[in-house]
Amino acid sequence: MAADEIKVTREPGPNELRDPVVRAELTRASVWFALAAGVAVVVLLIQPLLLIFAALVVAAMLDGGTRLIRKVVPIPRGIALLIVVCLVIGFIGSVLYLTGVEIAAQAEQLRQTLEIQAARLSAWLAEVGLMPAKSDLKGLAQQALGTVGRLTSFIGGAVGAIASFILVLIIGLFVAMDPRLYERGLQWMVPLGSREQFAVTLARMARTLRVLMAGRLLGMLVEGVLTWILLSIAGVPMALLLGIITGMLAFIPNVGAFISGVLMVSVGFSAGQSEGLWAIAIYFGVQNFDGYVLLPIIAKRTVDMPPALTVSSQVLASTLFGFLGLALADPIVAMIKVALERRSEQAVEAGVTAEEADGLVMQSEGEPA
Repeated sequence: MAADEIKVTREPGPNELRDPVVRAELTRASVWFALAAGVAVVVLLIQPLLLIFAALVVAAMLDGGTRLIRKVVPIPRGIALLIVVCLVIGFIGSVLYLTGVEIAAQAEQLRQTLEIQAARLSAWLAEVGLMPAKSDLKGLAQQALGTVGRLTSFIGGAVGAIASFILVLIIGLFVAMDPRLYERGLQWMVPLGSREQFAVTLARMARTLRVLMAGRLLGMLVEGVLTWILLSIAGVPMALLLGIITGMLAFIPNVGAFISGVLMVSVGFSAGQSEGLWAIAIYFGVQNFDGYVLLPIIAKRTVDMPPALTVSSQVLASTLFGFLGLALADPIVAMIKVALERRSEQAVEAGVTAEEADGLVMQSEGEPA
């Protein structure tokens, strides 16, 4: 009897990597695994990443000042950057030297005034029956002020917070000294065929961040100075401190304006009814000038973000990342908006819509390797 013929298949089995289906599924699984790992790394390193982004914001402000000086005076970049740094240090030092004692005295007076106003509000609410008489808003205010005081003490005195702040300044200064060096480094991380488009997107992000921060600093200066001058004319106590607080809180749109308004009105009514009414009028006057005159001018040259988007991003960022996320919410959203706009422009340049581009990407991912 003839021996049975032995047939050996040369096709790859379903568990071999040579099988196109297996390779396609493995590639797809690898993409999802890498995405999940990337998200996990971002979640674990979110605080350092926010510090790095804060350093980039500082670098954008320094770079913007350097470019402005070089437009006026054609000097080397290093000298222009040195002038900007000296001007910033000189401004902060002069403010602390000229008004440091007055600010410290007014800060203590502000704390006492807020406690007194909280007690008055508690008594009035108890009289009208809106809250039980045993509820003590003064105690709540003291707890809140104590929390703020502990937070301020930690930020101002803890070694880790000081080191982080110094690190942000150092990284920002290094980036501002030679931005092109770090731009090339980022471009090297992108495939060669996509570097040109990535360079355009990166340049637009950098310019948007510079203009956004310049507008933000201008708004802070205008709000702070106007508030200080008008409150001083109206006879509201602690006008200098309220002006400084209003200017600093202007870095955080909407939320900062609300907090400064509460402080302003509380201090105004502590001095008298007329001062309180003046404080309300000044607050709305400054905010209307900022909202209807200054911000539209700034928005023409930078990212014009809808108010609802701004507030929503601030709430989300503050919930996820704390105060640092709240302060950096606007720059982050601005960068995302620039990237999305650039992606749409690339799709239009390629002759396809954004939906068609998404379909092409999904189709290419589904094809077996």
